Amino acid sequence: MNVLKTINIIGCGKLGKTLARLWTDCGVLKVQSVLNRSRSSGTEAVDFIGDGQAIESYAQLKRADLVMISAPDDAIAGCCDQLCHTDVLGEGVTVFHCSGALSSTLLTPARDQGASIAGMHPVKSFADPAASVESFAGTFCAVEGDVQACEILRDVMEQCGAVTFHVEPEMKTIYHAATVIVCNYLVALMEVGLRCFQQAGLSRETAMEIMRPIVRETAENVFRLGPDRALTGPIARGEESLVRQQCNAIGQWDEDVQRVYKALGHFAVELSTAQGNADPEALAAIKKLLTS
Repeated sequence: MNVLKTINIIGCGKLGKTLARLWTDCGVLKVQSVLNRSRSSGTEAVDFIGDGQAIESYAQLKRADLVMISAPDDAIAGCCDQLCHTDVLGEGVTVFHCSGALSSTLLTPARDQGASIAGMHPVKSFADPAASVESFAGTFCAVEGDVQACEILRDVMEQCGAVTFHVEPEMKTIYHAATVIVCNYLVALMEVGLRCFQQAGLSRETAMEIMRPIVRETAENVFRLGPDRALTGPIARGEESLVRQQCNAIGQWDEDVQRVYKALGHFAVELSTAQGNADPEALAAIKKLLTS
């Protein structure tokens, strides 16, 4: 009978609860201790996970095979520092964090005490842990760090249905910025669109219903055809006069929204150029307009 590796979790929020529940349900890891800022939130996490024990301080930690620091980015270094003041580190222990933007080198103090270190970042929204558990299979997970630590993390993640990939540690900030743009900023962009619809006199509820099919169809077209072939609209057609009218109308209403319109328009011009359907002179005029 194989004995499951144990894991301690420091900062068990939505992401931490999702991963711990997956490892528990899949029989991959045994959750040992959960340390949150408050005992009550730790207890709530343990209840969701279905395993483990909520503790109140680093002094209560017992040695485990793995330690996951799934605290916010600005708290990871401090968590690692406090972890290093315990006696739970050493050879055979893997310490990793879940930041997409920060390198595993942030955990070097733990490595100095004999642990192997890594960073593991699931490319997924964790707004609802219960739903995230159900939909986790197929999730891409970035892994970087010490060879041994990466091997262990790839194994435990792939047993839960994840698809792991390597990212260079020094490129993690840009890598994570990419996930922010396509996830968080997509939400923000849709909010900008909603406000434009409302300014045009539509209710927010009606605007949401109008957006639903076109957003879904556009996203599907991007993945099916690629961004350049998926681009439609006035810039794809090289309609400089319409772009000018829209840009001016938006600017008279909200200059911040106009800046968004212009900034994204530059990339649309590049895609339209690659598409090759619009008149190059018209696209040059549009680019000049968007720069002014």
